[in-house]
Amino acid sequence: MSSTFLSTAQIEAYHRDGYLIVKNFCTQAEVDKLYTTALQDDAMAKNALDLNDQTGKKTRLSLWFTPGNDVFGYLTRSERMVAGVGQLLNSGAPVCHFHSKLMQKEPKVGGAWEWHQDYGYWYKNQFMFPDQLISVMVALTPANKENGCIQVIKGSHKMGRVNHGFAGEQVGADQIMVDNALKTMDLVYVEIEAGDALFFHSNILHRSEANLSNSPRWSIISCYSAQTNLAYNETSNSWHTPIETVPNEAIMDWTSSSLAAADFLKKENDPALKPTQWEK
Repeated sequence: MSSTFLSTAQIEAYHRDGYLIVKNFCTQAEVDKLYTTALQDDAMAKNALDLNDQTGKKTRLSLWFTPGNDVFGYLTRSERMVAGVGQLLNSGAPVCHFHSKLMQKEPKVGGAWEWHQDYGYWYKNQFMFPDQLISVMVALTPANKENGCIQVIKGSHKMGRVNHGFAGEQVGADQIMVDNALKTMDLVYVEIEAGDALFFHSNILHRSEANLSNSPRWSIISCYSAQTNLAYNETSNSWHTPIETVPNEAIMDWTSSSLAAADFLKKENDPALKPTQWEK
């Protein structure tokens, strides 16, 4: 497997800004296959979680831990994905998969995500090193201002972790620190096309508006950790198991396999979603 996918300039941009957009990460044929499977796989719908934002609108996601021998697992385990993640983590340790999720923001009803850092959630899983955690979002449909694309505060990963508490059923960042960050750094709307990928640091502040448009916004987000990044309050096993990579072509070679046997997360089992564990 090649250990390089990203250029030196891309790596520098990620560490400076806290995020990186890679255009045409997936081909249109790959996107069509992923999106069709996402729509048709019964396991996705049956294991979806609904989280209310502060207005009561629902954001819907399906989350699983072990990347399998299916089209989603092959995307997560693809050579280009693992190589890019490994370059950005730059730990020298094997890349492990924490979890992946299918984000389903439906037209008119898809809820917002409040300002947060991913490490604001994962701190409760007791991961030790936020610099060794990264997420990669692959857009399955266009994401723009109208349908609630991700917004980031450029460079905010350098603030370190800020305090988080509950906002609706979601975990949100301390609003005073968010306001300070918005006065200090640039707000960026990450408008991308289907097939584009967004790599982002676990401490970058980000959010998204509700989808009030007539178009869906769906994406796959895979989250990764270096094997050296211990998590003392995480009961799944994927996070410390090195990824078995597959060729990039595996996505299109895949024929049929359901996620029915996948280790989906149940809301009550996630330490990040238990209010009693949050600072008051």
